[in-house]
Amino acid sequence: MNHGSKSLFPARLFFLLGFLGLPNLRAADSLYCKGTILSMDAENRTFEAVGVREGKIISVGTRETVTASLKPGFDEIDLHGRTMLPGFYAAHDHFPEVGENELLSVDLNSPELGPIHDIAELIAALKRKADATPPGEWVLGWGYDDTLLRELRHPTRGDLDRVSTRHPIWISHISGHLGVANSKALEIAGVTKATPQPTGGRIRLDATTGEPNGVFEEATGLVGRHIPPPTESQRLKAIRLAQKAYLAQGVTTTVIAGASAVTLADIDSVISTGGLQLRISALVARRDAGKMAAFQSPAEQLHLTGVKLLQDGSLQGYTGYLSKPYHKQPEGRQDFRGYASRPREELVKMVVDFHKQGLQIAIHGNGDAAIDDIIAAFAEAQKMDPRPDARHRIEHCQTVREDQLARMQELGITPSFFQVHVYYWGDRHRDIFLGPERAARISPLASALRHKMRISVHNDTSVTPVNPLMLVWSAVNRITSSGKSLGPDECISVTDALRSVTIDAAWQAFEEKSRGSIEPGKLADFVILDRNPLITPPKDLRDLKVLETIIGGNRVYVP
Repeated sequence: MNHGSKSLFPARLFFLLGFLGLPNLRAADSLYCKGTILSMDAENRTFEAVGVREGKIISVGTRETVTASLKPGFDEIDLHGRTMLPGFYAAHDHFPEVGENELLSVDLNSPELGPIHDIAELIAALKRKADATPPGEWVLGWGYDDTLLRELRHPTRGDLDRVSTRHPIWISHISGHLGVANSKALEIAGVTKATPQPTGGRIRLDATTGEPNGVFEEATGLVGRHIPPPTESQRLKAIRLAQKAYLAQGVTTTVIAGASAVTLADIDSVISTGGLQLRISALVARRDAGKMAAFQSPAEQLHLTGVKLLQDGSLQGYTGYLSKPYHKQPEGRQDFRGYASRPREELVKMVVDFHKQGLQIAIHGNGDAAIDDIIAAFAEAQKMDPRPDARHRIEHCQTVREDQLARMQELGITPSFFQVHVYYWGDRHRDIFLGPERAARISPLASALRHKMRISVHNDTSVTPVNPLMLVWSAVNRITSSGKSLGPDECISVTDALRSVTIDAAWQAFEEKSRGSIEPGKLADFVILDRNPLITPPKDLRDLKVLETIIGGNRVYVP
């Protein structure tokens, strides 16, 4: 975007100042015009112009009316026919995990996300890292997917021992709910065949020897707690790396689902040095929920809304908790439905306690049996201590049934759907995990909207790359990675999909008064696209380009 002749400094300089976290030097008001402005307000209105002063929107409307609201000497910013929307709101991610993975882990993703086709390639990638790592130091990998490896199985300790027996090795499944350790890592963790099976998880055992085969379901902390944490320098660098990825996709606010106290302190530190432009809304991990009252960040960029819990795991890891058995049973199992993270009674007690503290509660639930538990817990909490507009959330909500949606609407529970599962795993949900009927209803956005619910969709980054436009494309088209349609009855309109990554996502985090739409009084957080999504062919929505990201009136991303 080229600024008009009234700009005091070159546009590129403003981008650099914003990126470095320096104060915006433009004291003049700004007028954005000569393009299409999709407001995402209650009426989904389109405007000619937007006026900005000191990082906030002061007026919207025709160019004439907006110009009249500005002080003399304003900057006129020509959109050149492009389309402006409110900055995208990433409703459920794990910032800055994408930066941590880039810094510390070997990429073990399979196409389309990464380069690994089989276990031999996985071993080779890890061996390159091990060869460059001093003996005794950990080698980490991220993102393997057993259902995409040619062998159609998890790597084992034996496979990882072929990489090295001098290095402890730990690799994480793409879902984040499983992992694999080599013999050295198991030795350090003290895990043997005598180790009791953990509650809400499983140490897989070799069928012949009875020894751990290296694969852990859910109970990844048994090994993970022994991995040296990143240094402060690495953590802060990861935040800056992750920020680049988010800003490049037009994201201006992200929700951290399960933020630790350490991460919150690191983010506050980066904010204090002017190094963070991205806005953060955090759901704090249960283990650190007791520290929320003590954490008082003065920064406008960081907002704590509540607490994040889990009630099951991952469908593609067979740890999601279903009411009916998986379509294809895992080896050695019969009528297997997965399992809950904890008994329902324990979840109810936990939820009631947090609810009474006045916190918003977001609970991870993939399988419909886990969703039954979550709904029961929220219902009991509201029965014991009624609180209107609590906006308690169910995260991912992948196999939610029609009767559950009705009950959620009645209780005021709001879902955030892991929508791109339809694309990345839809074929395997249909053929392996859920079968055709249940897979067609995975992430049932249209059904939720028919129940008059406000919804969001998310990438769950770093499980899948942060990409709100990919979410919009998937919500509108419901196409799998093989090009097949999956549950076309659950497709939604482009407008509804855009709302799910802007104003409705902001509403879920109690931030709809400050962001999510282009309205007077809200933050001047915008994304500029090369085309108007409302008139773009639906199949082309994921090809839209982010041309600029603006936060608080500052240009923080220009490609």
